[in-house]
Amino acid sequence: MSKICVLGSLNIDMSTSVDYFPHVGETIRLNSFDIFMGGKGANQAVALGKLSADIMMLGKLGDQFYGPEYMNILKENGVDNSCVEIVPNEYPGIAFITVNKDKNNVIYIHPGTNYMVDTAYVDKYWDKISQCDIILHQYEIPIKTNIYLMKKMHKAGKTVILDPAPYLNVADDTYALCDYVTPNEVELSQITGMPVDNHDQFIAAAKALLKKGCGAVIAKAGKRGAYLITPDTTEFVPSYKVNAVDPTAAGDSFNAGFAYALSQGKSPIQAIKFANAVGGLSTTAMGAQNAMPTLKQVEDFLKTAEINDVY
Repeated sequence: MSKICVLGSLNIDMSTSVDYFPHVGETIRLNSFDIFMGGKGANQAVALGKLSADIMMLGKLGDQFYGPEYMNILKENGVDNSCVEIVPNEYPGIAFITVNKDKNNVIYIHPGTNYMVDTAYVDKYWDKISQCDIILHQYEIPIKTNIYLMKKMHKAGKTVILDPAPYLNVADDTYALCDYVTPNEVELSQITGMPVDNHDQFIAAAKALLKKGCGAVIAKAGKRGAYLITPDTTEFVPSYKVNAVDPTAAGDSFNAGFAYALSQGKSPIQAIKFANAVGGLSTTAMGAQNAMPTLKQVEDFLKTAEINDVY
């Protein structure tokens, strides 16, 4: 099994549900309020830990507002937290998440200590990072730090996976450092400036992203499934039927499932099928990390799973 690391954010998520999103100036009552541990980076790391991966987290937390408690949660979920630093007198990243009755969500983020993850931090832990075979990146820490480590891992011959979220307008040569780029529908359209309203448009946009230099595009199409686009392959992989209640962190779970399957020697297509199961199962409960499935849950689900015929 290959060793995986995640460079990314650690957030405290304040999650609410409403009947509908309010208009400007409108006050509405929340149907629920919960506090969860989140952040795209830590979500992916915890999802990998639940899948029994050999996983190490890279990032920073503040000592305020549940920051220290987060260290224990990482450890409890099988994540190596030895490189995660606690910054005194600082708040960790904080996210405000609202889900409406149609299961759509809106997310606001305060970066906190996530934006203190700099290139000096990468250099400090490089000896441990370089022992990993696969690395996952997102855009909730400084882009300079992401690119710096991408270059080092790319040069070292490691597998680099980029989840380009939240969207940033980056130079094309950033994508050329990546073996896999995994945008969702919105991000794919933002990156390419192209519509993705149907099958043909999705493929065209993914091919446009591929031309920016990455090894492959794994385009996430929400509840429909995902596309694999390489110089030699164009394939749609449908999702599985699930009873979805909250889409929060489904993309993070998908990325974790994909990385885990690659670490087990699976092909990209096999890895996407596994990732679809992990991502789908993560939508069947509220919240982010608490909703992520274990390896046994995924394996049991795949024994009877039905392909989703929605497109």
